[in-house]
Amino acid sequence: MDPVVHHLLPGSGIEGKEMNSQPGALFGRGIAFPPRVTSDGKLAVSEGETNVRESIRIILLTDERERVRFPEFGGGLSRFLFEPNTATTRQLILSRVERALAEWEPRIRVESVTVDPDPQEREAAIATITYRLVATNALERTSVSVSLAGA
Repeated sequence: MDPVVHHLLPGSGIEGKEMNSQPGALFGRGIAFPPRVTSDGKLAVSEGETNVRESIRIILLTDERERVRFPEFGGGLSRFLFEPNTATTRQLILSRVERALAEWEPRIRVESVTVDPDPQEREAAIATITYRLVATNALERTSVSVSLAGA
């Protein structure tokens, strides 16, 4: 099972500055992730804060050496698939998340990363990343579920 990224909905208590009226100009835009087709048959595009959140997901889901011309790219969280769900493993995940995002996502400044056992799935951990968007100083949070071998 691949890690899955979830983001908090508006009203989650995380506050930041107002978004620019043209978020694509501020944060960039690209093909939505996962790729999908819109109702009018075009490729979906993401921009603004959504594009940053999707970029975080892409970074953390990509294994090192997965990209042919860019082998050093990625967070490689799938390497923990058969590791025990221990404090040591969760600390290794935390370090890997911090390092990957510092290296590959210049639009954010990571404020904190916590990795805790998933209360609903004993064979998973949840990494919660709190970050600031560099362009607006808005505070955001996203969580990634990482599949493990259990306790």
